[in-house]
Amino acid sequence: MIPAQFDAKSVEQKWYDYWMKHNYFHSTPDHRTPYTIVIPPPNVTGVLHMGHM
Repeated sequence: MIPAQFDAKSVEQKWYDYWMKHNYFHSTPDHRTPYTIVIPPPNVTGVLHMGHM
């Protein structure tokens, strides 16, 4: 049965534990040139939307 309301805490904790278990936050520097990905600023209303994905 699907709950009437979304329980973010249980879902987020499940995935966070999974990511930690599989070491997804680990990074090992190598010979490649480092880079940065910059996200765009919010639109004029200050609200992020699907276009920012």
